[in-house]
Amino acid sequence: MSNMTTLGKVHEKAEAMARDHTDRFVHVKDLTFKNLDTVLIGDEPHQLRPIAQQSIAYRLGIPIQYLRRCPEHIQAYNMNFWITREKNEELFFRFHNDQVRAIFTPRYVPTDNLEVMEKLSSLNYNPNTPVQSSLDDEFMTISIPDREKTFRINGDKMTPGVSISNSEVGIAALSISSFILRLVCTNGMISKTEVTASYRHISVKILDEFPKVLGNISYDLDKQKDQFRLSLESKVENPQMTIDSFNRQFQLGKEDQEAVAWALPYELPAQNKVTMFNVVNVYTKAAQYKPLTAESSYKLQKVGGTILGMVR
Repeated sequence: MSNMTTLGKVHEKAEAMARDHTDRFVHVKDLTFKNLDTVLIGDEPHQLRPIAQQSIAYRLGIPIQYLRRCPEHIQAYNMNFWITREKNEELFFRFHNDQVRAIFTPRYVPTDNLEVMEKLSSLNYNPNTPVQSSLDDEFMTISIPDREKTFRINGDKMTPGVSISNSEVGIAALSISSFILRLVCTNGMISKTEVTASYRHISVKILDEFPKVLGNISYDLDKQKDQFRLSLESKVENPQMTIDSFNRQFQLGKEDQEAVAWALPYELPAQNKVTMFNVVNVYTKAAQYKPLTAESSYKLQKVGGTILGMVR
């Protein structure tokens, strides 16, 4: 996720993706499941994307791993039986062309990526503003460095800023957090701070909080500087054991662990002088591993920030 680009280019990509997206309320009585992959809305077949499969399985109260192991006729039997117990008369469907990308209750009020971009434009962020971003069909993260606040830690230039993440398909709530960009390698770290804000998608007022939270993020900078200094003083005797322990603690999946393994030679010094500063940078570097989804890159950046906050 070294994807350094501009705010304008992210806006263009979000706009292009939105052209293929539609929403509609669907009467529950019109739904028939052929299997976990396909739902009929009336007579129209629609493919269920993995996130839509998870959301409808959760809605029906059927464990998704059980459904995936079932033959198709058993999948259909279970899903068509439990959909008749749905309390809502309608469900909110999000489409990518003819494919269903997510399913929610009627109460869900989405915050789309394009809305986030337009809000940033209204706050006078220039389209040429350099940002670090990752955007796919399931998740978006945009990190905006504030170069006027750049500082040095151990000779490395660090630029603080804000990171905004959003999921149109319900993977995570809209969030605004503090962000640190390590300029030498464009590693990005997202920190959990006292001013981190997160909102569920059930209110149309979500975006109104942006100016307030964006303004408060900078107040946490001194604390982060202190944590970096502490991390440089904290020696790590067995780096691999420490990394393995953090992988387990943060429940990293196979692909995430592959990213961490890829990042190790970039961030651990050849000499036996490893500190927690190096360990933190392993995880922020891992976020740049190209096979990762946008969500996984964001997760690894947050892991780096959380580890930094744990240093005492």
